[in-house]
Amino acid sequence: MRVAFVKFGGIFISWEELFQQACDFATKIGKDRLINISHSENHKKGVVTVWYWTE
Repeated sequence: MRVAFVKFGGIFISWEELFQQACDFATKIGKDRLINISHSENHKKGVVTVWYWTE
């Protein structure tokens, strides 16, 4: 297995929408594959990253 990630981000999207997208993806991959969800902001651009295990 290896670690993978998916980023959700944008300038014209709310934090609520970003986190909802991340939650939807995390739910889809399942709790057994989920490692963590992290977030950051840089120059008013938010980014939420879902870290997970994959084959």
